[in-house]
Amino acid sequence: MARERVAVRSHPGVLEHLPALGHPEMPARVRAVLDALREHPAGWTLEPEAAVPPDEDVIGVLRWLHASDLINRVRRSADSGRGFVDAGDNPVSPGTWRAALTAAGLAISSALDLVNGRLHRAFLALRPPGHHAEQNRAMGFCFFNNVALAAEVASRALQAPVLIVDFDVHHGNGTQKLFWERPDVGYLSVHRYPFYPGTGGGDETGEGPGRGMTLNVPLAAGAGDDAFAGALEAGLDELGSRLRPAVILISAGFDAHEEDPLGGMRVTDEGYRRLTRAIVEAADLWSEGKIISVLEGGYDLHALGSAARAHVEELASPAGSENPPGDGGSLVH
Repeated sequence: MARERVAVRSHPGVLEHLPALGHPEMPARVRAVLDALREHPAGWTLEPEAAVPPDEDVIGVLRWLHASDLINRVRRSADSGRGFVDAGDNPVSPGTWRAALTAAGLAISSALDLVNGRLHRAFLALRPPGHHAEQNRAMGFCFFNNVALAAEVASRALQAPVLIVDFDVHHGNGTQKLFWERPDVGYLSVHRYPFYPGTGGGDETGEGPGRGMTLNVPLAAGAGDDAFAGALEAGLDELGSRLRPAVILISAGFDAHEEDPLGGMRVTDEGYRRLTRAIVEAADLWSEGKIISVLEGGYDLHALGSAARAHVEELASPAGSENPPGDGGSLVH
């Protein structure tokens, strides 16, 4: 059986955000991912300079989810070339606006390509990450919410429900808040708790028309492959069967890796394979295999590269492929 063709997309513009030396969210993160994927590509195509929409088009879509005040603050702060946006962990440089706009543009254009049939599956190697960004607040290294923008584009264009699956070690408070009352965008997050940013308890399930469309699975520090993958598999069964999404989007954070300096978890490369395989099986079941995966966290460069490669290899694996030795398999059916 042929392997699924996955478009691995990035753009030099995402490297232009340059926090101070020692900040963990650095341009080398994207380089580490692309270097790992350039070596013996199997089932994916590399697009290191993928096309992005014109600035005015990206800004127009940003306004669907983000307040003009936040957009203007990011631009003004970057123009000054110094300081922070909203929080001390969001420093800016002269290239921050270009990087944040390019990352958002990659997410938007990839969602458009998917709904127009030009793309079936993609992994977006971008930065700054996005899942902490709220409507009018930047935080947690994030300025604009890339995965949420892709979900909004897909939901509007398809007039069908979509599902965001977040396996970053930190809860995606921004994504949850943006879709808290929405019945058409589901949010499943498996994360360490209690931990930054303090949200993501199991009792947080949405409100109004969106009640039941948010599913948080908090895990204690030190959780490894079985706990992380088992929680995600069960969550996909529960929320996916309720929502039956037309597209699955992934907030792909690799900071739950056992080598990550910030996460405090014990997920291995094989664990990321199992997480990804569960999502692929869910997409094959409900979404005709359509997936867009967006890079979030991951701060050990070696671990980030190896885990991202494992993730993309599974995205590229044909449906029904055998599990690697030692893997417990997926609970999704």
